[in-house]
Amino acid sequence: MNLVTVCGHNTTMLYHMLRHYQPNVKNFFVNIYANYEDDPIIEEATSICRELGIEPHKVWIEEPFNWDKVTEIYNETISLKPDEWWVVADDDELQVYSKPIEEIVEECEENGWEFVRGGFIDRIGEGGDFPKITKESNVWKEMPNAGFFRYPLSRAEANKVTLLKGKHGVVSGQHFIQFDNGDTSWGDYHPLCYPIEKNFTQVHHFKWDYSVLQRLKEVSSSKLHEAFSHEYKKMLSAIEYLDYKLDLNEREFMFERVESPDYKQYRKWKPLTKKILKIGGLI
Repeated sequence: MNLVTVCGHNTTMLYHMLRHYQPNVKNFFVNIYANYEDDPIIEEATSICRELGIEPHKVWIEEPFNWDKVTEIYNETISLKPDEWWVVADDDELQVYSKPIEEIVEECEENGWEFVRGGFIDRIGEGGDFPKITKESNVWKEMPNAGFFRYPLSRAEANKVTLLKGKHGVVSGQHFIQFDNGDTSWGDYHPLCYPIEKNFTQVHHFKWDYSVLQRLKEVSSSKLHEAFSHEYKKMLSAIEYLDYKLDLNEREFMFERVESPDYKQYRKWKPLTKKILKIGGLI
């Protein structure tokens, strides 16, 4: 099993993310996205990787927040092993599956399925706060509230491709498969997709720690079309309006307390799955 990720801007969650996947992943392809030759992100990410026995795959020197370039990096890396399976995850995404991932891959091989879908569960700290995360943190306990607030606040796409055969690529944000003929997996159920009723991967999104507030401000001010700055502006405005604290009792946010990577612990997953699939045009 291979995993591809891109680490850029900061390394807050990288250590926790890599440790989460180590029991199931043999080969890690960590791409470091830097903005200049002496960018501190290079040394920071390399140090974290090596502490965990992982050698970074490649360092890229690119302009900040160019998500189209990030997509190119994902697809170029995935294409290195077109006949093998890849976990695709940003460095703040901790995926949880309904069954052991090797069982899903085995079923896919037996039935000709070539990718697995999932959707976001947004994580936030105690009381709806944006906590400061360190390497010593237990992120599941320090960001124990699992819900769905990014889409209601900014209309950001909530679907994700979490596992795929390397012969395929992904669209920006890894939300859908990009096929060679120009089509994507957006829309109705696709015959190459692992059945959603058997598994719709939970993508626990630990993006929402203290460091995200500065990142939202920086991306919001970006002039690059590829930065999707309008979406980040919406999110920042919503968070500012809420006085930098999310209301855990807001029904639309579907919060529950989830303190471990257990697929069954988030009891609202079935209704949230339907909501996410509707967003992606899948039902």
